[in-house]
Amino acid sequence: MTGTDSRWRRALISPEATLAEAIENINTVAIKLALCVDAEGRLIGSVTDGDLRRGLLRGVTMQDPVREIANPNPLVVPEGADRDMVRAIMQVNKVLQVPVVDAAGCVVGLHLWDAFDAVPSHDHTMVIMAGGKGTRLRPHTENCPKPMLPVAGKPMLQHIIERAKSQGFGRFVLSLNYLGRMIRDHFGDGSAYGATIAYVEENEPLGTAGALSLLQPRPESAFVVTNGDVLTDIDYRELIEFRERHNAHGVMAVRIYEWTNPYGVVQMEGVNIIGFAEKPVSRSHINAGVYAFSPAVLDHLVRNRHCDMPTLFDRLREAKHRTVAYPMHEPWLDVGRPDDLERANATLGAGTDDAEDRE
Repeated sequence: MTGTDSRWRRALISPEATLAEAIENINTVAIKLALCVDAEGRLIGSVTDGDLRRGLLRGVTMQDPVREIANPNPLVVPEGADRDMVRAIMQVNKVLQVPVVDAAGCVVGLHLWDAFDAVPSHDHTMVIMAGGKGTRLRPHTENCPKPMLPVAGKPMLQHIIERAKSQGFGRFVLSLNYLGRMIRDHFGDGSAYGATIAYVEENEPLGTAGALSLLQPRPESAFVVTNGDVLTDIDYRELIEFRERHNAHGVMAVRIYEWTNPYGVVQMEGVNIIGFAEKPVSRSHINAGVYAFSPAVLDHLVRNRHCDMPTLFDRLREAKHRTVAYPMHEPWLDVGRPDDLERANATLGAGTDDAEDRE
């Protein structure tokens, strides 16, 4: 099918594929969509990032079949549809991908919004927390701030800025403390990166949220905050859109962390044994270090006063403001230890933009 994205064939999966397999497909093919087809290639459902996140929130596991979360009635266009018409349909329905089907309902192509227009710029600011001492990464951080440690030939911080830049972000604020001068000297005003970079200085560590109290001028629209040591393929724009859809003051990106108990667990009621579980798997959501906020969140901070992100979210809830979790499935790595740094270099140095999950 001419005029459509050629990657659609690799996005075809069986409805019996697991969520884990669907996520791997979406991350590998990199079109944020998987297409469930039957043995004849007929489209029977689509799976987007949003479908995956909603499924994870309601408790669907990584080993469940993807048909549990697939949209059985995806928007499609017929073979041979005019591109201007397709573009209008995508714009009205606010979708980024539309499969092309033939008269039998078989997938024969795929339209992507990115093929119509370059990623538009926007006025959302990204704040990057880059002031940590990185004590767990010593001796690497004895003379270098952690966000400046090289990964695949350039600082971690540069990877973050360049990825956000590719998503339309043009204004960045870097929060500095430990060896902050090295960061200023490297990035300057951001003009070398096609961006505007400003700085706030913590005279003493203010916690994972306290530096936001120093933002001047105050952002006029929703803004993203990320730790300066988090490498991920997350779409920061989607995080902001997620906040808007849920009318939330704060969004925290979370990941599912699984831990296998190495022992057989005895289930008891009092002293009575009622069952056994052999090496059960515990699942929990962990903070991924990426957030989106409304400007009003800054009213809950005191200038130059220490505050951690969990405390800020507690304050928002106590003030009856909505806070929501954004379930991530994208590759993610918190570069907090020497083995994380080695893994990041091995992955990005191999010519991919993927960061492996932290174990």
